[in-house]
Amino acid sequence: MDGANDSAVKGSCQCGGGCASAGNGKFLNETPMLDQLESGPWPSFVSGFKELAERTKKPMLRGVLDQLEYSYQTKMGYWKGGLVTVDGYGAGIITRYSMIKDKYPEAAEFHTMRIQPAPGLHYNTAMLRELCDTWEKYGSGIITLHGQTGDIMLQGIEQDKVQECFDELNQNGWDLGGAGAGMRTGVSCIGQGRCENACYDNLKLHLDALKHFSPQVHRPEWNYKLKFKFSGCPNDCTNAIMRSDLAVIGTWRDAIDIDHDEVKAWIAERGVDALVNNVINHCPTKAIMLKDGDIDISTRDCVRCMHCINAMSKALSPGKERGIALLMGGKNTLKVGVNMGSLIVPFMKMESDEDREAFLELIEEIIDWWDDAGLDHERIGETIERVGLKQFLDGVGIEYDINQISRPRDNPYFKAKY
Repeated sequence: MDGANDSAVKGSCQCGGGCASAGNGKFLNETPMLDQLESGPWPSFVSGFKELAERTKKPMLRGVLDQLEYSYQTKMGYWKGGLVTVDGYGAGIITRYSMIKDKYPEAAEFHTMRIQPAPGLHYNTAMLRELCDTWEKYGSGIITLHGQTGDIMLQGIEQDKVQECFDELNQNGWDLGGAGAGMRTGVSCIGQGRCENACYDNLKLHLDALKHFSPQVHRPEWNYKLKFKFSGCPNDCTNAIMRSDLAVIGTWRDAIDIDHDEVKAWIAERGVDALVNNVINHCPTKAIMLKDGDIDISTRDCVRCMHCINAMSKALSPGKERGIALLMGGKNTLKVGVNMGSLIVPFMKMESDEDREAFLELIEEIIDWWDDAGLDHERIGETIERVGLKQFLDGVGIEYDINQISRPRDNPYFKAKY
Protein backbone atom coordinates (compact mmCIF):
# COMPACT_ATOMS: atom_id res chain seq x y z
CA MET A 1 0.00 0.00 0.00
CA ASP A 2 1.28 3.50 -0.78
CA GLY A 3 2.23 6.05 1.82
CA ALA A 4 -0.76 8.27 1.04
CA ASN A 5 -3.16 5.48 1.93
CA ASP A 6 -1.28 4.63 5.09
CA SER A 7 -1.36 8.23 6.24
CA ALA A 8 -5.05 8.45 5.37
CA VAL A 9 -5.88 5.85 7.97
CA LYS A 10 -3.67 7.17 10.71
CA GLY A 11 -5.36 6.40 14.00
CA SER A 12 -6.71 3.04 12.84
CA CYS A 13 -5.18 0.00 14.47
CA GLN A 14 -2.07 -1.29 12.67
CA CYS A 15 -1.44 -3.99 15.31
CA GLY A 16 2.28 -3.43 15.16
CA GLY A 17 2.57 0.28 15.66
CA GLY A 18 0.33 0.27 18.70
CA CYS A 19 -3.43 0.10 19.00
CA ALA A 20 -5.42 3.32 19.15
CA SER A 21 -7.52 1.83 21.91
CA ALA A 22 -4.46 1.58 24.12
CA GLY A 23 -3.93 5.32 23.88
CA ASN A 24 -7.47 6.54 24.48
CA GLY A 25 -8.64 3.85 26.88
CA LYS A 26 -11.45 2.75 24.58
CA PHE A 27 -11.97 -0.72 23.15
CA LEU A 28 -12.64 0.49 19.59
CA ASN A 29 -10.29 2.46 17.40
CA GLU A 30 -11.18 5.70 15.68
CA THR A 31 -13.15 5.24 12.43
CA PRO A 32 -14.04 8.74 11.16
CA MET A 33 -15.47 7.61 7.83
CA LEU A 34 -17.68 4.93 9.38
CA ASP A 35 -18.84 7.47 11.95
CA GLN A 36 -20.43 9.49 9.15
CA LEU A 37 -22.77 6.56 8.44
CA GLU A 38 -24.28 7.04 11.89
CA SER A 39 -25.50 10.53 11.03
CA GLY A 40 -28.89 11.18 9.46
CA PRO A 41 -32.38 9.87 10.28
CA TRP A 42 -31.88 6.20 9.39
CA PRO A 43 -30.60 3.27 11.52
CA SER A 44 -26.95 2.42 10.90
CA PHE A 45 -25.25 -0.98 10.86
CA VAL A 46 -22.15 0.80 12.20
CA SER A 47 -23.97 1.68 15.42
CA GLY A 48 -24.99 -1.95 15.81
CA PHE A 49 -21.43 -3.16 15.24
CA LYS A 50 -20.05 -0.70 17.77
CA GLU A 51 -22.65 -1.53 20.42
CA LEU A 52 -21.98 -5.26 20.07
CA ALA A 53 -18.21 -4.77 20.10
CA GLU A 54 -18.26 -2.59 23.22
CA ARG A 55 -20.57 -5.05 24.99
CA THR A 56 -18.76 -8.28 24.09
CA LYS A 57 -15.19 -6.94 23.74
CA LYS A 58 -14.53 -9.30 20.80
CA PRO A 59 -11.31 -8.32 18.97
CA MET A 60 -12.76 -9.75 15.74
CA LEU A 61 -15.38 -7.00 15.63
CA ARG A 62 -12.79 -4.30 16.21
CA GLY A 63 -10.63 -5.72 13.44
CA VAL A 64 -13.53 -5.82 10.96
CA LEU A 65 -14.43 -2.18 11.68
CA ASP A 66 -10.79 -1.17 11.23
CA GLN A 67 -10.52 -3.05 7.93
CA LEU A 68 -13.82 -1.60 6.70
CA GLU A 69 -12.61 1.92 7.53
CA TYR A 70 -9.47 1.18 5.52
CA SER A 71 -11.59 -0.13 2.62
CA TYR A 72 -13.59 3.11 2.58
CA GLN A 73 -10.35 5.09 2.53
CA THR A 74 -8.77 3.09 -0.28
CA LYS A 75 -12.05 2.29 -2.11
CA MET A 76 -11.18 -1.41 -2.30
CA GLY A 77 -12.48 -4.60 -0.73
CA TYR A 78 -10.04 -6.95 1.00
CA TRP A 79 -11.93 -10.24 1.47
CA LYS A 80 -11.22 -13.44 -0.43
CA GLY A 81 -12.84 -16.86 -0.45
CA GLY A 82 -11.57 -20.31 0.47
CA LEU A 83 -12.93 -23.58 1.82
CA VAL A 84 -14.33 -24.17 5.29
CA THR A 85 -16.63 -27.13 6.01
CA VAL A 86 -17.93 -29.29 8.83
CA ASP A 87 -17.79 -33.09 8.98
CA GLY A 88 -20.03 -34.72 6.36
CA TYR A 89 -21.06 -31.46 4.68
CA GLY A 90 -19.86 -29.83 1.49
CA ALA A 91 -21.73 -26.55 1.80
CA GLY A 92 -23.23 -24.09 4.25
CA ILE A 93 -20.15 -22.04 5.24
CA ILE A 94 -19.35 -18.85 3.32
CA THR A 95 -15.66 -18.16 3.75
CA ARG A 96 -14.05 -14.76 4.18
CA TYR A 97 -10.30 -14.47 4.64
CA SER A 98 -8.66 -11.07 4.88
CA MET A 99 -6.11 -10.22 2.19
CA ILE A 100 -4.44 -7.78 4.57
CA LYS A 101 -4.31 -9.90 7.70
CA ASP A 102 -0.80 -8.68 8.44
CA LYS A 103 -2.19 -5.17 8.72
CA TYR A 104 -5.34 -6.17 10.60
CA PRO A 105 -4.75 -9.60 12.20
CA GLU A 106 -7.93 -9.29 14.30
CA ALA A 107 -9.91 -9.48 11.03
CA ALA A 108 -7.94 -12.39 9.56
CA GLU A 109 -11.07 -14.60 9.33
CA PHE A 110 -14.74 -13.66 9.29
CA HIS A 111 -16.65 -16.66 7.95
CA THR A 112 -20.46 -16.88 7.75
CA MET A 113 -22.58 -19.87 8.71
CA ARG A 114 -25.88 -20.24 6.86
CA ILE A 115 -28.56 -21.74 9.11
CA GLN A 116 -31.83 -23.11 7.72
CA PRO A 117 -34.96 -21.49 9.13
CA ALA A 118 -38.17 -23.33 9.86
CA PRO A 119 -40.87 -23.18 7.13
CA GLY A 120 -42.77 -19.93 7.39
CA LEU A 121 -40.08 -18.57 9.76
CA HIS A 122 -41.84 -19.99 12.81
CA TYR A 123 -39.67 -19.86 15.94
CA ASN A 124 -40.18 -19.86 19.67
CA THR A 125 -38.20 -17.66 22.02
CA ALA A 126 -36.31 -20.60 23.55
CA MET A 127 -34.92 -21.56 20.13
CA LEU A 128 -33.79 -18.01 19.42
CA ARG A 129 -32.18 -17.58 22.84
CA GLU A 130 -30.21 -20.82 22.38
CA LEU A 131 -29.13 -19.69 18.93
CA CYS A 132 -27.95 -16.30 20.21
CA ASP A 133 -26.12 -17.81 23.19
CA THR A 134 -24.28 -20.34 21.03
CA TRP A 135 -23.33 -17.74 18.46
CA GLU A 136 -21.98 -15.26 21.00
CA LYS A 137 -20.04 -18.14 22.56
CA TYR A 138 -18.24 -19.18 19.36
CA GLY A 139 -18.70 -16.34 16.88
CA SER A 140 -19.01 -12.59 16.62
CA GLY A 141 -22.62 -12.35 17.75
CA ILE A 142 -23.77 -10.70 14.51
CA ILE A 143 -26.94 -12.29 13.13
CA THR A 144 -28.93 -11.41 10.00
CA LEU A 145 -32.60 -12.43 9.97
CA HIS A 146 -32.85 -13.27 7.13
CA GLY A 147 -30.40 -12.96 4.24
CA GLN A 148 -31.35 -12.82 0.54
CA THR A 149 -30.90 -16.59 0.59
CA GLY A 150 -33.63 -16.99 3.22
CA ASP A 151 -31.10 -18.33 5.71
CA ILE A 152 -30.30 -17.11 9.17
CA MET A 153 -26.86 -15.61 8.58
CA LEU A 154 -24.42 -16.04 11.45
CA GLN A 155 -21.68 -13.64 10.39
CA GLY A 156 -18.16 -13.79 11.77
CA ILE A 157 -16.42 -16.93 13.01
CA GLU A 158 -12.91 -18.38 12.81
CA GLN A 159 -12.27 -21.71 11.10
CA ASP A 160 -11.06 -23.56 14.19
CA LYS A 161 -14.37 -22.82 15.98
CA VAL A 162 -16.74 -23.74 13.15
CA GLN A 163 -17.09 -27.47 13.87
CA GLU A 164 -17.64 -27.01 17.59
CA CYS A 165 -20.21 -24.27 16.94
CA PHE A 166 -22.06 -26.41 14.40
CA ASP A 167 -22.15 -29.41 16.75
CA GLU A 168 -23.81 -27.34 19.47
CA LEU A 169 -26.28 -25.76 17.02
CA ASN A 170 -27.12 -29.17 15.59
CA GLN A 171 -27.76 -30.58 19.06
CA ASN A 172 -30.30 -27.79 19.54
CA GLY A 173 -32.13 -28.73 16.32
CA TRP A 174 -30.56 -26.35 13.79
CA ASP A 175 -28.95 -27.34 10.49
CA LEU A 176 -26.79 -25.66 7.87
CA GLY A 177 -28.40 -24.09 4.82
CA GLY A 178 -27.47 -24.52 1.18
CA ALA A 179 -24.59 -23.04 -0.78
CA GLY A 180 -22.79 -23.88 -3.99
CA ALA A 181 -24.11 -25.90 -6.94
CA GLY A 182 -26.90 -27.71 -5.12
CA MET A 183 -30.34 -27.25 -3.62
CA ARG A 184 -30.48 -23.96 -1.77
CA THR A 185 -32.46 -23.15 1.34
CA GLY A 186 -36.19 -22.98 0.60
CA VAL A 187 -38.37 -20.05 1.59
CA SER A 188 -42.07 -20.01 2.44
CA CYS A 189 -44.54 -17.37 3.58
CA ILE A 190 -46.55 -17.82 6.77
CA GLY A 191 -49.28 -19.52 4.71
CA GLN A 192 -52.11 -21.29 6.46
CA GLY A 193 -50.42 -20.58 9.77
CA ARG A 194 -52.11 -17.19 9.60
CA CYS A 195 -53.20 -16.09 6.13
CA GLU A 196 -56.79 -16.67 5.01
CA ASN A 197 -55.80 -16.44 1.32
CA ALA A 198 -53.42 -19.42 1.40
CA CYS A 199 -54.58 -21.93 -1.22
CA TYR A 200 -52.50 -24.91 -0.03
CA ASP A 201 -50.43 -25.99 2.95
CA ASN A 202 -47.18 -24.44 1.77
CA LEU A 203 -45.48 -25.08 5.13
CA LYS A 204 -46.06 -28.84 4.80
CA LEU A 205 -44.88 -28.90 1.20
CA HIS A 206 -41.81 -26.85 2.13
CA LEU A 207 -40.96 -29.28 4.93
CA ASP A 208 -41.44 -32.32 2.68
CA ALA A 209 -39.24 -30.78 -0.03
CA LEU A 210 -36.60 -29.84 2.55
CA LYS A 211 -36.41 -33.42 3.84
CA HIS A 212 -36.51 -34.91 0.34
CA PHE A 213 -33.63 -32.81 -0.98
CA SER A 214 -31.58 -32.64 2.21
CA PRO A 215 -28.62 -34.58 0.71
CA GLN A 216 -28.44 -32.14 -2.22
CA VAL A 217 -28.53 -29.18 0.19
CA HIS A 218 -25.52 -30.39 2.11
CA ARG A 219 -23.54 -32.03 -0.70
CA PRO A 220 -23.85 -30.02 -3.95
CA GLU A 221 -23.88 -32.20 -7.06
CA TRP A 222 -25.59 -30.26 -9.88
CA ASN A 223 -24.66 -27.84 -12.67
CA TYR A 224 -25.50 -24.86 -10.55
CA LYS A 225 -27.80 -23.77 -7.73
CA LEU A 226 -31.53 -24.49 -7.56
CA LYS A 227 -33.95 -22.72 -5.25
CA PHE A 228 -37.54 -23.33 -4.11
CA LYS A 229 -39.93 -20.67 -2.84
CA PHE A 230 -43.43 -21.50 -1.63
CA SER A 231 -46.06 -18.75 -1.68
CA GLY A 232 -49.50 -19.60 -0.35
CA CYS A 233 -51.40 -17.40 -2.82
CA PRO A 234 -50.77 -15.24 -5.91
CA ASN A 235 -49.82 -12.27 -3.71
CA ASP A 236 -46.45 -14.09 -3.72
CA CYS A 237 -45.15 -12.66 -0.45
CA THR A 238 -41.91 -14.64 -0.83
CA ASN A 239 -41.20 -12.96 -4.20
CA ALA A 240 -40.91 -16.45 -5.68
CA ILE A 241 -41.67 -15.57 -9.30
CA MET A 242 -38.77 -13.11 -9.43
CA ARG A 243 -36.26 -14.79 -7.14
CA SER A 244 -36.49 -18.58 -7.38
CA ASP A 245 -35.89 -21.31 -9.93
CA LEU A 246 -38.98 -23.20 -8.74
CA ALA A 247 -41.82 -20.89 -7.71
CA VAL A 248 -44.73 -22.77 -6.13
CA ILE A 249 -47.69 -20.38 -6.04
CA GLY A 250 -51.04 -21.12 -4.45
CA THR A 251 -53.96 -20.61 -6.85
CA TRP A 252 -57.51 -21.73 -7.62
CA ARG A 253 -59.23 -23.17 -10.68
CA ASP A 254 -62.86 -22.09 -10.25
CA ALA A 255 -64.47 -18.68 -9.76
CA ILE A 256 -63.57 -16.15 -7.08
CA ASP A 257 -65.86 -16.69 -4.10
CA ILE A 258 -68.17 -13.67 -3.73
CA ASP A 259 -70.14 -12.81 -0.59
CA HIS A 260 -72.75 -10.54 -2.15
CA ASP A 261 -73.99 -9.22 1.20
CA GLU A 262 -70.45 -8.10 2.05
CA VAL A 263 -70.11 -6.51 -1.40
CA LYS A 264 -73.19 -4.41 -0.74
CA ALA A 265 -71.92 -3.52 2.74
CA TRP A 266 -68.58 -2.45 1.22
CA ILE A 267 -70.37 -0.24 -1.32
CA ALA A 268 -72.63 1.22 1.37
CA GLU A 269 -69.61 2.17 3.47
CA ARG A 270 -67.31 3.49 0.71
CA GLY A 271 -69.59 4.31 -2.21
CA VAL A 272 -69.88 3.18 -5.83
CA ASP A 273 -67.18 5.63 -6.96
CA ALA A 274 -64.65 3.88 -4.69
CA LEU A 275 -65.65 0.52 -6.15
CA VAL A 276 -65.22 1.74 -9.71
CA ASN A 277 -62.05 3.76 -9.17
CA ASN A 278 -60.21 1.47 -6.74
CA VAL A 279 -61.36 -2.00 -7.75
CA ILE A 280 -63.04 -2.30 -11.15
CA ASN A 281 -60.74 0.09 -13.03
CA HIS A 282 -57.65 -1.53 -11.54
CA CYS A 283 -58.48 -5.02 -12.80
CA PRO A 284 -55.76 -5.71 -15.43
CA THR A 285 -58.05 -7.75 -17.70
CA LYS A 286 -61.30 -5.84 -17.05
CA ALA A 287 -62.87 -8.97 -15.63
CA ILE A 288 -65.10 -7.15 -13.11
CA MET A 289 -68.42 -5.51 -13.99
CA LEU A 290 -70.79 -3.39 -11.92
CA LYS A 291 -74.24 -4.91 -12.16
CA ASP A 292 -77.39 -3.77 -10.29
CA GLY A 293 -75.44 -2.46 -7.28
CA ASP A 294 -73.34 -5.63 -7.13
CA ILE A 295 -70.33 -7.01 -8.99
CA ASP A 296 -69.89 -9.81 -11.49
CA ILE A 297 -66.48 -11.37 -12.20
CA SER A 298 -65.68 -13.18 -15.45
CA THR A 299 -63.74 -16.28 -14.37
CA ARG A 300 -62.43 -16.78 -17.89
CA ASP A 301 -60.76 -13.35 -17.88
CA CYS A 302 -59.49 -13.41 -14.28
CA VAL A 303 -55.70 -13.76 -14.04
CA ARG A 304 -55.57 -14.19 -10.24
CA CYS A 305 -53.77 -10.89 -9.64
CA MET A 306 -55.38 -10.67 -6.16
CA HIS A 307 -56.06 -6.92 -6.34
CA CYS A 308 -59.84 -7.16 -5.89
CA ILE A 309 -59.47 -9.74 -3.10
CA ASN A 310 -56.97 -7.54 -1.29
CA ALA A 311 -59.21 -4.48 -1.69
CA MET A 312 -62.42 -6.29 -0.62
CA SER A 313 -61.08 -8.95 1.72
CA LYS A 314 -64.41 -9.60 3.47
CA ALA A 315 -66.42 -9.75 0.26
CA LEU A 316 -64.05 -11.72 -1.99
CA SER A 317 -61.84 -14.74 -1.42
CA PRO A 318 -60.03 -17.36 -3.54
CA GLY A 319 -62.22 -20.05 -5.09
CA LYS A 320 -63.01 -23.40 -3.56
CA GLU A 321 -60.98 -25.60 -5.96
CA ARG A 322 -57.50 -24.75 -4.73
CA GLY A 323 -54.01 -25.99 -5.50
CA ILE A 324 -50.70 -24.73 -6.88
CA ALA A 325 -49.19 -23.37 -10.06
CA LEU A 326 -45.51 -24.07 -10.79
CA LEU A 327 -43.45 -21.36 -12.44
CA MET A 328 -39.80 -21.87 -13.31
CA GLY A 329 -36.74 -19.87 -14.20
CA GLY A 330 -36.88 -16.77 -11.99
CA LYS A 331 -33.48 -15.27 -11.20
CA ASN A 332 -31.64 -12.03 -10.71
CA THR A 333 -28.80 -10.72 -12.84
CA LEU A 334 -25.69 -12.77 -13.45
CA LYS A 335 -25.00 -13.93 -16.99
CA VAL A 336 -28.08 -13.21 -19.10
CA GLY A 337 -29.95 -10.66 -17.03
CA VAL A 338 -33.12 -10.84 -14.95
CA ASN A 339 -35.71 -13.53 -15.68
CA MET A 340 -39.18 -13.94 -14.24
CA GLY A 341 -40.63 -17.40 -13.80
CA SER A 342 -42.45 -18.99 -16.74
CA LEU A 343 -45.66 -20.94 -16.16
CA ILE A 344 -44.94 -24.67 -16.42
CA VAL A 345 -47.84 -26.31 -14.55
CA PRO A 346 -50.99 -24.12 -14.52
CA PHE A 347 -52.76 -26.11 -11.82
CA MET A 348 -52.00 -29.08 -9.59
CA LYS A 349 -53.91 -30.31 -6.56
CA MET A 350 -51.91 -30.20 -3.33
CA GLU A 351 -54.09 -31.65 -0.59
CA SER A 352 -52.84 -35.14 0.24
CA ASP A 353 -49.53 -36.90 0.81
CA GLU A 354 -50.00 -38.48 -2.62
CA ASP A 355 -50.27 -35.02 -4.20
CA ARG A 356 -47.05 -33.92 -2.53
CA GLU A 357 -45.26 -37.11 -3.58
CA ALA A 358 -46.39 -36.58 -7.19
CA PHE A 359 -45.06 -33.02 -7.04
CA LEU A 360 -41.65 -34.12 -5.74
CA GLU A 361 -41.47 -36.82 -8.43
CA LEU A 362 -42.11 -34.14 -11.06
CA ILE A 363 -39.33 -31.99 -9.61
CA GLU A 364 -36.98 -34.98 -9.74
CA GLU A 365 -37.82 -35.41 -13.46
CA ILE A 366 -37.14 -31.73 -14.05
CA ILE A 367 -33.81 -31.84 -12.24
CA ASP A 368 -32.72 -34.98 -14.12
CA TRP A 369 -33.48 -33.24 -17.43
CA TRP A 370 -31.57 -30.11 -16.36
CA ASP A 371 -28.63 -32.19 -15.14
CA ASP A 372 -28.34 -33.71 -18.62
CA ALA A 373 -29.20 -30.68 -20.78
CA GLY A 374 -27.71 -27.87 -18.73
CA LEU A 375 -24.25 -26.40 -18.99
CA ASP A 376 -21.90 -25.86 -16.09
CA HIS A 377 -22.87 -22.78 -14.06
CA GLU A 378 -26.20 -22.45 -15.90
CA ARG A 379 -29.44 -21.89 -13.99
CA ILE A 380 -32.39 -24.01 -15.05
CA GLY A 381 -34.23 -21.01 -16.49
CA GLU A 382 -31.20 -20.20 -18.64
CA THR A 383 -31.13 -23.77 -19.92
CA ILE A 384 -34.83 -23.62 -20.87
CA GLU A 385 -34.26 -20.28 -22.59
CA ARG A 386 -31.32 -21.69 -24.54
CA VAL A 387 -32.92 -24.94 -25.77
CA GLY A 388 -36.53 -23.74 -25.94
CA LEU A 389 -39.62 -24.32 -23.82
CA LYS A 390 -41.00 -26.99 -26.18
CA GLN A 391 -37.86 -29.13 -25.84
CA PHE A 392 -38.04 -28.79 -22.06
CA LEU A 393 -41.74 -29.77 -21.88
CA ASP A 394 -41.11 -32.76 -24.14
CA GLY A 395 -38.10 -33.77 -22.08
CA VAL A 396 -39.97 -33.90 -18.77
CA GLY A 397 -43.28 -35.15 -20.16
CA ILE A 398 -45.46 -32.11 -19.43
CA GLU A 399 -48.36 -31.42 -21.79
CA TYR A 400 -48.50 -28.08 -23.58
CA ASP A 401 -50.94 -25.50 -22.26
CA ILE A 402 -52.21 -22.32 -23.88
CA ASN A 403 -51.12 -20.39 -20.76
CA GLN A 404 -47.50 -21.18 -21.64
CA ILE A 405 -47.62 -19.18 -24.90
CA SER A 406 -45.72 -15.93 -24.47
CA ARG A 407 -46.96 -14.29 -27.71
CA PRO A 408 -48.89 -15.21 -30.87
CA ARG A 409 -47.04 -16.72 -33.82
CA ASP A 410 -45.74 -13.94 -36.09
CA ASN A 411 -44.83 -16.15 -39.09
CA PRO A 412 -47.87 -16.89 -41.29
CA TYR A 413 -46.22 -19.89 -42.94
CA PHE A 414 -46.21 -23.30 -41.37
CA LYS A 415 -45.86 -26.90 -42.51
CA ALA A 416 -48.63 -29.25 -41.49
CA LYS A 417 -48.27 -33.01 -41.41
CA TYR A 418 -50.35 -34.87 -44.04
